[in-house]
Amino acid sequence: MANKKTFESSLKSLEIAVERLEQGDLPLEEALSCFEEGVKAAGSCQKLLNEAELKVNKLRLGDDGEPVSEPFLENSDSE
Repeated sequence: MANKKTFESSLKSLEIAVERLEQGDLPLEEALSCFEEGVKAAGSCQKLLNEAELKVNKLRLGDDGEPVSEPFLENSDSE
């Protein structure tokens, strides 16, 4: 379970890769490796965001009695 990446750790990995690439002083092989790590971290972030979105969806019954999935919306009165 210790291997499971959190969104925050994946995002931090992505930020580090971007910062290193933006410096522009990496040798080509190291830049490619850094880019690959950034792509993996971005994919991990996207996967975790998609999973979170699915968890936030709530299930309710529609007018026809069938289950309807709708996004969870916080009370928008505070805007």
